[in-house]
Amino acid sequence: MSRNVGTLAALAAALAASGCAMLEPALPEANPGIPAQWTGSATSPTAGAMPVAGVADVGWSDFFTDPKLAQLIAKALETNRDLRVAVLNVERARAIYRIQRADRVPSVGVAGALVRTGGDHRDVSDAYTVNLGITEFEIDLFGRVRNLSQAALEQYFGQEEARRGAQLSLVAEVANAYLALAADREQLRVAQATLANQEAAFGLTRKRHELGAVSGLELNQARTTVETARADAARYGGLAANDANALALLVGAPVEESLLPAGFATPVSVLEAVPAGLPSEALLRRPDVLRAEHALRAANANIGAARAAFFPSIKLTGAVGTASDELSGLFRGGSFAWSVMPSIQVPIFQGGRLAANLDAATADRDIALAQYEKAIQAGFREVADALVLSRALAEQRRAQESLVEAAANADRLSRSRYEAGRDSYLVLLDAQRTLYAAQQGLVATRRAEQANRVTLYKALGGGWKERSP
Repeated sequence: MSRNVGTLAALAAALAASGCAMLEPALPEANPGIPAQWTGSATSPTAGAMPVAGVADVGWSDFFTDPKLAQLIAKALETNRDLRVAVLNVERARAIYRIQRADRVPSVGVAGALVRTGGDHRDVSDAYTVNLGITEFEIDLFGRVRNLSQAALEQYFGQEEARRGAQLSLVAEVANAYLALAADREQLRVAQATLANQEAAFGLTRKRHELGAVSGLELNQARTTVETARADAARYGGLAANDANALALLVGAPVEESLLPAGFATPVSVLEAVPAGLPSEALLRRPDVLRAEHALRAANANIGAARAAFFPSIKLTGAVGTASDELSGLFRGGSFAWSVMPSIQVPIFQGGRLAANLDAATADRDIALAQYEKAIQAGFREVADALVLSRALAEQRRAQESLVEAAANADRLSRSRYEAGRDSYLVLLDAQRTLYAAQQGLVATRRAEQANRVTLYKALGGGWKERSP
């Protein structure tokens, strides 16, 4: 009995180790048709600027310097529902892979049965059996089961990259929502300050009108600046409230007022400039590109499984155990029994099903290759756009700061000349409007510059780590 059990176990082990013949084709090489490096980046990095070549390794807690924003991102990563769904999808993909992987080893189980037979002119007889064996184990001679397992593994890896991508997007969305709220609150502060100044000036103009020193035209011209600032204050107050609600939705929980920005003062990130000639290989660490690569590998493995379906399929069912006519005799001497039932299935005519299945798998592989190349191209464009905007927005911000300074000087001089009676009120009014518009433009430019830094950080694959190595 021991010799037979050992023989059966050795046979099962040898069959389980088979399947060395793999029909999976070589993975096609992607040709996205992009330059080897980006051009149009910033001229020279400033002191303390982050090295962009390793953006994927820069943790978001090191990238974002604003402590309030860092706390909001950490809270969002814990409570955001979309990210929670992404994590659960990873767990589901892992379970599916484990199910598929289980087909590569024999399933061993114990089965007990009672068979009672009888009929007309026949005595009733009982047959008791207890068996330990394997059922319908496919001998993977041509790698079909292994290819399916590999495809499931690549899909699991792809789902993990999707989770990383969801985390990266969440970090960027929280940062952009925070910047939008900070900018709108800063615009609200500028509008309120302008409103207070214009109301004070309007009060003086009204008194001068009552004394006959100014005309009704000048009075109504002064009133237009007051009402414009009042309307802007109301508009930015509503936008700030909407931004706070959007931020709370991203975080997935109510946000304390102490974590909200009071205004738009200092930069929230450390990315200030990037070196020229940044290599495009940095794209290969983006989660979406890696996910597309795993999808390509999974589709390529499915071709191997489709090719293996053209060859014979061998399955094994075997068992060792005891059999007796009586329950009490199951484990007595002489009750040992064993059985081996190999079966082979050779496809001869399938109506074109196997060929069509192979064609579909090949088409899926070609589609996955095109999507992989497209993901690289899309990532290259995102980085290229962000690099171009990085320089343009920096120049625009410097010009806007100079404009605010010049407009403030012009407003001061125009006010002095108006009070001295050397200029009309229309000149002063134009100077006030120019200063107000310049201040609003500076806030908008600063927000765009900071948002572009976040976009570049995300486009280069950063944001899925908390801490830098």
